Amino acid sequence: MTAAIMAALEAVEAVQDGDTVLVGGFGMAGMPVELIDALIEHGASNLTIVSNNAGNGDTGLAALLAAGRVRKVICSFPRQSDSWVFDGLYRAGKIDLELVPQGNLAERMRAAGAGIGAFYSPTAVGTPLASGKEVRVIDGREYLLEYPIRGDVALIKAHKSDRMGNLVYRKTARNFGPVMATAAAVTIAQVSSIVDSLDPEAVVTPAIYVNRLVVA
Repeated sequence: MTAAIMAALEAVEAVQDGDTVLVGGFGMAGMPVELIDALIEHGASNLTIVSNNAGNGDTGLAALLAAGRVRKVICSFPRQSDSWVFDGLYRAGKIDLELVPQGNLAERMRAAGAGIGAFYSPTAVGTPLASGKEVRVIDGREYLLEYPIRGDVALIKAHKSDRMGNLVYRKTARNFGPVMATAAAVTIAQVSSIVDSLDPEAVVTPAIYVNRLVVA
């Protein structure tokens, strides 16, 4: 299957009101800003956003939050010095938060892509994040039952793609992109360029996981 090459606004029309959208990025590194800007223009609302952070400054994910399009954020690091948009919305009771430890966040999406129904993790045992979760003792250690996070759409940023949709990433911008691509029903990749061929040994995300490409 070959990924469709589209303009950003056309590509994000896959997002519908109420969808769960996986958004790549570690802070601004690897965040698909152009796709998020297109999503704002598209107008989908009542979204659940899954990302490592809850927005930085006033651009990218923070701009989507400021536009009032997000109902809930699932992330591992919601607050930092420039997360004033999320902070204001959360304190005002205008947005919900599900806090997930970073390793669990990655593994829950990886589990969705791998077809794993659930898994046990020791992370967060004995903390408020364990509230309401099943606890199991394995080899004398307590573990919490964690469920996969699946996305209706994933918005990720890669460095280059070939015309099939195989992706390579640039350094730390890789972060959550590979697991998000596997965990969503539709994956949209923002890339710097589309080339005729890539070294197969360098491909990180195979084209089978990529549905739409946007050059930005």
